[in-house]
Amino acid sequence: MTSNGGWRLLFVLAAAASVGLSGCAQVKTEATPTVAAATMEKAGPNLNRLTLTDKAVTRLGLTTAKVTQGTGRSLEIPYGALVYEASGKTWVYTNPEPRTYIRAAVTVDRITANVVHLRSGPPAGTDVVTVGAAELFGAEFGTKGH
Repeated sequence: MTSNGGWRLLFVLAAAASVGLSGCAQVKTEATPTVAAATMEKAGPNLNRLTLTDKAVTRLGLTTAKVTQGTGRSLEIPYGALVYEASGKTWVYTNPEPRTYIRAAVTVDRITANVVHLRSGPPAGTDVVTVGAAELFGAEFGTKGH
């Protein structure tokens, strides 16, 4: 690279590289305020009330169904409503008001197909989350679990 052509090529490559690197400069932007997708407040001993934004409810695709009275004293919920804690304890998320969710303990008697028969749980007529309950559990406890 001792010829003029070699030096010229080296100069062009160095100039091109420096132009490319100048595009890597950080651009300062104003931080936009973020709105929490969910807020949490105490709803009782060891229970929390989660309130989600409309956008969060839509994004999670949350759906609900009513607890129904089965035969005898049995309550019934769709299997999708059931959330298992790491210890095996079972829960559902109730939906007492729009965008509001509260975890409730349930005692499973048996599971038949996609129907969970409960010994105890929220009364018949209570709305429980059937799609998105695991996401609500994650929102309540993060990745640490319960």
